[in-house]
Amino acid sequence: MRYENSKIVNVKFGKNVKIIKPCNIYGSKLGDNVFIGPFVEIQKNTKIGNGSRIQSHTFICELVDIGKNCFIGHGVVFVNDKFNKKNGPSKDSNLWEKCLLEDNVSIGSNSTILPIKICSGSVIGAGSVVVKDIKVKGIYAGNPAKLIKKI
Repeated sequence: MRYENSKIVNVKFGKNVKIIKPCNIYGSKLGDNVFIGPFVEIQKNTKIGNGSRIQSHTFICELVDIGKNCFIGHGVVFVNDKFNKKNGPSKDSNLWEKCLLEDNVSIGSNSTILPIKICSGSVIGAGSVVVKDIKVKGIYAGNPAKLIKKI
């Protein structure tokens, strides 16, 4: 078995960023006071806002923008390809879509987030699958995620 070291390359760091290795981060921008747990991958063309926390085993693909003071639980997966092509995933990055989390969003462990927008202050329950924009501040849960309670 061969163990590869973490790869942290071409990253713009804010102040007081804490990264627990092993993890892979490349071509990303991390704001001030960001925490990244172990076994996280953050791909290029991503932004993590000031004060946000990314817990272990999370995958943040290209074109994801996470606002300030967000919490991303363990094992969350972001997706940028809706598999619109007949033959499966698109190899053409021009067909990928953006995902935006506004400020103060919390996402529970093991959730899957498709390329959508989540408004500020919303909470996504653990294990949820978010397939549509979330425009009303509230608590959402399920597959697909639905509004449980406005907040």
